[in-house]
Amino acid sequence: MNRIRQFRQAQGWSQLALAQRVGVTRQTVNMIENNNYNPSLDLCIRLAQALGTDLNTLFWFPEGLEGEES
Repeated sequence: MNRIRQFRQAQGWSQLALAQRVGVTRQTVNMIENNNYNPSLDLCIRLAQALGTDLNTLFWFPEGLEGEES
């Protein structure tokens, strides 16, 4: 499950409620949650703040995936 969706649902918020808190459309939140849109750093910060967490927690990557070369 997408971590943004996980945090949003833990708050009991709809996609629309989160979208309104961070100043985007519900469709944008949906696309982010479905990995169809890469949010800007500014939007990532707003999402983390709205969801009461930090960037490292919200956008956590398993050990070994960061900086791996193909």
